[in-house]
Amino acid sequence: MTDSQTTQVALISSDTLTGSILVIRGHKVMLDADLAALYGVETKALNQAVRRNIERFPDDFMFQLTSDEAIGLRSQTVTLKTGRGQHRKYLPFAFTEQGIAMLSSVLKSPRAIQVNIEIMRAFVRLRQMVTSNADLARKLNALERKYDGQFKIVFAAIREFTEPIPKKKGRPIGFRSDEE
Repeated sequence: MTDSQTTQVALISSDTLTGSILVIRGHKVMLDADLAALYGVETKALNQAVRRNIERFPDDFMFQLTSDEAIGLRSQTVTLKTGRGQHRKYLPFAFTEQGIAMLSSVLKSPRAIQVNIEIMRAFVRLRQMVTSNADLARKLNALERKYDGQFKIVFAAIREFTEPIPKKKGRPIGFRSDEE
């Protein structure tokens, strides 16, 4: 691999990778378009390579989103361009960690291999964060039982910091006609 390829892969931040990992149907996945962008190929080319090797991608490695799932993922701030060929024709594919690992056997470019390594590292970091939060919660429970009511307020404050912030469900952004 050349120095420029190494530099390009190094420019992929772990925040970018972990931000691209979504939870769909209870699985941590990455979408085909995000993977294609990371690999430096068109989404169409990535999906064609997968279809040519479909036996390598069982349902627990890759699945196609439903219409409702795809609509739910679409950003509220981006509007689709009008006209032929301006938006996706097919529903996106979601790849689990095992499916992404399998992509390295289908996409053989040096960049694809290096990107796959970085993606695998991002999944490992994500698992470590989840595990460390679970360990912290167990330790807090043990301390809370041990010291009972003495530090109840302290434990409640600590729990607030360790729990994920719930997303607010508000009014959707954008124009609504009276017919909706």
